Order: sequence, then C-alpha cells, then structure tokens
Amino acid sequence: MGSGMPDVSEPQASAGDMADLRSRSAALRHAAKLRGADQRTLLDAALAELDAAIDALAQASGDSTGLASDRTLSDLHSERRLLRAVFADTPVPLYVIDREGTVLRANSAACELLDVGQGYATGRSLTTLVDPAARAALRSRLAAVNRTGENAVVACGVLRATGAVRGELQISPLNVRGDPGRLLVAVTTPGASRQRGPVHRSGGSRPIKSAAPDAAVVATATRRLDMLAAATRLLLESASISESVLLQRCGRLLTQELATWAVIDIRRRDQLRRHFVAGPDDHESVGLAHVAASVDPGPGSVPDQVMESGTAQLITHADDELALGLAPDKVPLLALLGAASVLSVPLADGTRQYGVLTLLRDGDGGQFTVADAALAEDIGGLLARAISARRTLRRRTEAAEALRASLLPPVLKPVPGVDIAYAHMAPTRGREVGGDFYDAYPTPGGWGVAIGDVCGKGEDAAAATASARHAIRVLAHSNADPAGVLRGANDIMLAEDFGGRFVTASAAHLSWDNATLRVVLASAGHPGPVLLKADGRARLLPGGGVALGIFPDPEPTTLELELSTGDALFFFTDGLADVRSQQTDYVEDHLADSLAPLAGRHAAELVSEIRKLVLEFSGGVLLDDLTMLALRAGVPPRA
Repeated sequence: MGSGMPDVSEPQASAGDMADLRSRSAALRHAAKLRGADQRTLLDAALAELDAAIDALAQASGDSTGLASDRTLSDLHSERRLLRAVFADTPVPLYVIDREGTVLRANSAACELLDVGQGYATGRSLTTLVDPAARAALRSRLAAVNRTGENAVVACGVLRATGAVRGELQISPLNVRGDPGRLLVAVTTPGASRQRGPVHRSGGSRPIKSAAPDAAVVATATRRLDMLAAATRLLLESASISESVLLQRCGRLLTQELATWAVIDIRRRDQLRRHFVAGPDDHESVGLAHVAASVDPGPGSVPDQVMESGTAQLITHADDELALGLAPDKVPLLALLGAASVLSVPLADGTRQYGVLTLLRDGDGGQFTVADAALAEDIGGLLARAISARRTLRRRTEAAEALRASLLPPVLKPVPGVDIAYAHMAPTRGREVGGDFYDAYPTPGGWGVAIGDVCGKGEDAAAATASARHAIRVLAHSNADPAGVLRGANDIMLAEDFGGRFVTASAAHLSWDNATLRVVLASAGHPGPVLLKADGRARLLPGGGVALGIFPDPEPTTLELELSTGDALFFFTDGLADVRSQQTDYVEDHLADSLAPLAGRHAAELVSEIRKLVLEFSGGVLLDDLTMLALRAGVPPRA
C-alpha cells in the first residue's frame, strides 16, 4: 500500500488539500452507488485517498518541534477526524487487523457486506468471517504479509447472514507511526452490488425476499410454520416406527429445510452419545457423516455444554475449531464438515432432557438467526415428546408382553395319558395386550384344564384375566368340581374392581377310569369345544352359563363326557369364533367339518391345521387375539 511514512521536513498538508480530499472521498461514495460501478477501480482510488489521509496524519503527528507554528492542535484533531471519516465512508469494505488477525476496525461497507451492525466484527478473528475452506490459506497469507511486508491476495467467500459472498481479500501492511504491525484488508467482490439480497443456501434454507420489511416478516413466519408443520406431520406419520428411525428421518428433514448438517446426540446412561449425522446427499458427504457419527461429543464441546446447561447456543461465526471435537484422525469436526455457523438446542419436553440437536451451516448456507434458534427449539421439543411417547409405549409393551407371558405360559404341566397342544395368535392390528388365557394344573383325583377370555383389551383387561386364571388354578387345587371352581372365581372377581370387565371361561376336570378318560366340563359364558371322535365324527358342544364378574350367583353349565383312546376335545376363545371371510362367512360354522378329517391325529396337528384354516379364512388379518387348546386321549397311565 503506502511506501513509507514521510519525514517532518516533507510539505505539510494545507487546508485546501484537506478540502480536496473530502470532495474526492464524497465523489467515490457517489460513484460506488452507480449501476455498473467497477469495484476494482474504486478500491484502488479509495486506497490511494486513504494513503494520502494517513500521510497527512503522520505529518501532523510528527510536528512536535514547533517549527510549523501555523499548525494548531485543533488542526491535528480535525485531520484525525477526517481520517476516520475517510476510512468509515470509503465505499469499499475495509478492515484494520493486528498481527494475530484480530479485527481492530471495520468500516461501514465492511459491516454492510457482513450484514451486521457496527462493532460486530471488532475483536473477532478475521478468519471466522470467511468461508471455512479458506481459513487456513488466509492465516498463511497474513503471516507472510507480516513477515515480508509485501501485499497479498486471497480468494474466498465472506460470510454474511444470507450466505457467502465470493470475492478477494487484498492484504497490505499499514505503516502508521506509533502503530507497527497492523494490516489493512480490503474486500473486492467482482460484479457484486453493495445492496443486500438473498443468495442460495446450500443447507436447504429458503431465501427470504426483501421486497419490503413487512413481506420479509411474513415470509419468515410462513417458513417457520411450514417447517413446524412438516416436522409435526413427520412425527404423526411415523407413530409406528422406532425411535432411531424417527430421529434419522427428522435429521434428514432438517438438512433439507434448515441446515447443511444435522447432528443428533442422545443421552444414554447419563452420557451423551452420538446417534446420527445427516448431511448433503452426495457420496463425499455420506462418508463425512459416517466419520462424524463415529465420534461422541466430548467434554467441553458445544453439545456437551448444551446438555449440561439445558439452554441453546447460537454461534453465528464459529471460531472455535474444537466446538464439535476431533475426528479419529485428529482433524476438527467443525473444519471437516465445513461448518461456518452453529446452532445447538436441547431435546427436552419440559420435564426431561433426552439429548441435543446440533445444526450446522456451511458458508453458502448463511448464518443462523435468533428466529432459527426459536424454530430449532420448537422442533427439539417436538422430538423430545416423540421420544418420550415411544419410550413409554415400549415400557408398556414390555410390561404387556410380560403379563401376556404370565397368562399364556410357554409350557403346560403334562397330564398323564393326555396329549395336549395349544396356540395363541395375536391380532395383526393393534399392540395392546389381549385377555386370553389357558392353563393346566393338578386337582384332587385328577387334572384340570382351563381356557378363557376377557371383554376388552389393555392392561386393565389383562389384570382381570390374570385374576380369573390364578383364582381358577388356586381353587382347583382343593376342589375337583369345575363348576364350584368357577363359582369361587366369580366371587373373587366381584370382590375386586375391574371397571366392569367380565371374563368368559371353560374349566374341565380330567380323570382316568381304566381305559376311559372322564371329563367334567363347566362353562361360564364361554363357547363350547368341538368333540372329535376317533372314528371321524365331530360336533360342537354347547357352552352357556354366565360370564364371571357380572352377577353374584351365576350357575355355570356342566357337561360330562367319556373319551376313549383317540378321542379329542378342541377348545377355543371368542377370537376364533369371530374370524370371518370377505363373504362374511364365519370360520366357526366350518370348524367341526374341518376337524373331522383330522380324526386320530395328534393334538399338535389339530392346532396346526386349524391355524392354517384361520389364516386362509381371514386373509391373514386378525382383529382379535385367539387361543386354541386341543387335548386328545391317549394310552391310559399305569396305576
């Protein structure tokens, strides 16, 4: 830039010179506003005028001997003010930085280029104001200018709120007496206008037209509502998917609409773990996402700070390269992902914090704003509520599965001389625990079997069924009469509050009399079983009776049977009776005829074949759970 500071013997600037300088500076400002203004020419002219002002100030500062008696202190102050005015109003973006690259001053054009207020850049490192990809080269150029005193040029993108502005940084040593080691950085943007305007954001953010302030506000509000609606719709449409898939889908949505990268960290066992990283849809970015996803957020990282504090962090110009930690090869993740602006919010539902959502924008994506932070916090809250709902559902499902296992034991106690098989078919729609049960247990002088169903679904219904099942089992240990057992179970059901739930049940007492299996069957509102004789005859036996838990003195229906070797009883719950075809034909109407050809087969074959019939009849769609229990008289046990 300048060639050196003048000695005090050099001619002093006159008042006319200062007036001319003011006039030329004003002309340059006007010229910069003209359509088609040549930025490079204006820059050269502005720097020349700045050199002249610096020389004038240096001469005034060196006039300390009193030789120029016509110069007064007020003249010196006036020239300093002129220098500041020339610097501030020069139509080319200018920065004065120190040897370390910290911005000491930025003129109006520089602030306007960044789309920030006066004083924003002061105190920041110049490298944080440019595209991350150019920061290393800029540091090297600044060091070279400091070392050699020669000018340098760096091509880069200057970051502003709406995206990166491509241009060049012209770096020159600034030789001001008393202030050594300062540099002057001028920014040129070939063909660019100083007027603010949106640019394309690679992170998916939609530009906001700046036709009028009101229009911009409306556009921002509309974009916010659109994004919230999209996130809400995603959460509602993904009600049946896992938590992990939900987070992945939400991360991809955010990279399409709000950010270049989305990083989701989840709290597991009181430690923040990286769960998913989403970015641009290209081969290189997919590889970077895998690298970033392999690194958990360490202590002191931005996600860790947000997790600890529970408050969001907005970093418009990311200057801490360790904000996201280091990749396995020790490269800062912030640089690896090319992040220029960072927004990190907690995933919290007001009572619990589940993790942290961190959004990143590259230079072209622009800077996150306070409005973006509010939007991200809203989305984080929605995600947290979705996580909470899924975890609650998972716990309830696990509890339901445990309860179902207690109602449907995987193994029944063997009954001597009797072949027993059973199967439970869960509904294909809905995940609530059903109320079916089956059991086999010893009784005085023989064995007992029971099967039942409850009115309704869910934990309350299953609790009513569990009460009935265990009551039947316990009472049967001391009572061989199945009707008496059902009456006792009814008394227990009435003594408890099951919200009006009632249970249908069949209980049978089995005992061998030489080669005959005697069966005493009692029913409390349950469908009767199919009696399948060894010779192929099959008929549906009557059920009847009143369900348990309704009236205080029900009288179960009873039936006595004698089974010979090869004879079988096929029990089932209401779920099977309700199965129908598309032609509204009920499978129960065909049950006896379907079992007849299976006479003489093992109990397991009976259950297997009817299972196939049910699936074929229903087209694989079951609206209710159903249970089947088959027992077949075999060889009598030895006395």
